[in-house]
Amino acid sequence: MAPGSALIPRHVDLSPGTEALRYCFALPAHPESVAGARRLTRARLDEWRLDADAHEAAVLIVSELVTNAVVHTASARVVCELHRLERRLRIAVQDQGHQPGGPKLRRTADDEHGRGLLLVDAMSSAWGSRDAGDGSGRIVWAELPHGTEQSC
Repeated sequence: MAPGSALIPRHVDLSPGTEALRYCFALPAHPESVAGARRLTRARLDEWRLDADAHEAAVLIVSELVTNAVVHTASARVVCELHRLERRLRIAVQDQGHQPGGPKLRRTADDEHGRGLLLVDAMSSAWGSRDAGDGSGRIVWAELPHGTEQSC
């Protein structure tokens, strides 16, 4: 088993030859931090050479999850972790306080809030949320498949 982190539990099997990459950053829970989260995510995914579709989907997912953590919680900071394993990318965002019941997916187009999770749902292969183990907030995660860019 691979060592876990506060955001991603230890259930990843790393067979010999399997490459796992992780990147974690924390930002103040302010609206302007959303742009910073996008910038940090883009830079790391450029280094990891993800294909263009997965790269853009991941940046959008990070943007939506960080926005939700900033807007809907009373957090002082937001922590984001990117985990690339084989052909899958897992994104996890942890806040420091959450509304009871966690994030809600709203299917009606006229709601002012909740459309961000529709995007996350449409762009990811799976997503969900759970309380942080130490009661310090909520972790919202999403996964998406990816390929690596081809060299020209």
